[in-house]
Order: sequence, then C-alpha cells, then structure tokens
Amino acid sequence: MENLHDKRKVYDKSQLIESEIKQNPIEQFRDWFLEATESPEISEVNAMAVSTVEEDGCPRTRMVLLKAYTHEGFVFYTNYNSKKGKAIEHNHKACLHFFWPNLERQIIIKANLEKVAENLSEGYFHSRPKGSQLGAVVSPQSQEIPNREFLEEKLKDLEKEYENTEVPRPAHWGGYLAKPYEIEFWQGRPNRLHDRIVYQLDGLDWKVSRLAP
Repeated sequence: MENLHDKRKVYDKSQLIESEIKQNPIEQFRDWFLEATESPEISEVNAMAVSTVEEDGCPRTRMVLLKAYTHEGFVFYTNYNSKKGKAIEHNHKACLHFFWPNLERQIIIKANLEKVAENLSEGYFHSRPKGSQLGAVVSPQSQEIPNREFLEEKLKDLEKEYENTEVPRPAHWGGYLAKPYEIEFWQGRPNRLHDRIVYQLDGLDWKVSRLAP
C-alpha cells in the first residue's frame, strides 16, 4: 500500500470573507468564473462534474462542459437517453462541482434540473461543428456497442448522407437547466481553516452563512 499521508500542500492564495462577497450567488459565481477564465493554467474553465442518482440509489459522476449560465441557473447539453438523462428523469436533483486547483477554489451547486426549451437546444446544436453534430446522431450514448468500428462505420455513412445538407437535431438530444437552491463557495486557506460560504434559497431570497471547514 502506498502511503499518501504527506501528499498535501499549503493553501494561501486568497480568502473569502463576508464583507467582500456578492449577495447573489450567481453574481459571485460570475466573478470567480471570470477570474478562472483569465488564469492561463486552466485549460477548460467550464469543465464541471455532474453527479446524479441512479435508480439503484448509487450516485454517478461525470465531467461535462457548462455551456451557459444565467440568473436562472446553469445549462449543459447531453443525450436524454444516456445514463445521466435517465437518472435525471428518475430524480430531478443533481450536484454540479467546479474545481480550479491553481486558484485553490471549489464551487458545489445543488440544483433541480429541467429540460431547456426546444428552440434553445436547436440553436445550440446547430452552432456546434458538424463533426460534433454527427457524433451526437451516431452515438447511442451509454448503450452497449460491439466495437469502435461500429461507430466509425455509422459516422462514415452519415458524413455521406449529410455532406451537403443540414444535420437534424435528434429529438433525444438537448439541454438541461440546473436551477440552484444551494451554492457553496470554497476557498483554500492555511492550516486547513478553509473558507466555506454557502448560499441557500429561502423563498425568493438567498440566505448566506459560513460553514466550518
């Protein structure tokens, strides 16, 4: 067994104090997201973990890309027939997680998920590179397939079929809006006394509190 007891670092790059935060968590998210965007060490600032609960009661986590955020919440796109889509159909709650280690920051978002409007899914689908559009059509996401060649052959056929025409968006492909009801901002601090500020939705307002690390 490898001993990992000494695999640790000192967190001392920033702080998170009540007098400096926004009262709305989406505005606080925007500030941190823009700071992360400006960091050259982060290659995909919009990469986030999405955890859903499957029918057997076990959570499943995967990385996806955030594609938009508004005052309502956070938007990502997927195949509705995938494992995550079926889990969301069974249980509309999910947890989103951003981790930017070079900034020593995490954001944990508990949210209720709902499908975005059809026109939004349509617009985003056709804004993607054609190869990505075809990939969404080709892949029966999360289903068992015989081999990789199965996908590659289907892709070749569709490339010919849609060589000079628009690729139609599959009805089972689209976006989700994650509407948050709790957002925690975590800032690493020395001596493991990290800053944890949590926003909890209370009616139409957000209650702000500090959690012990």
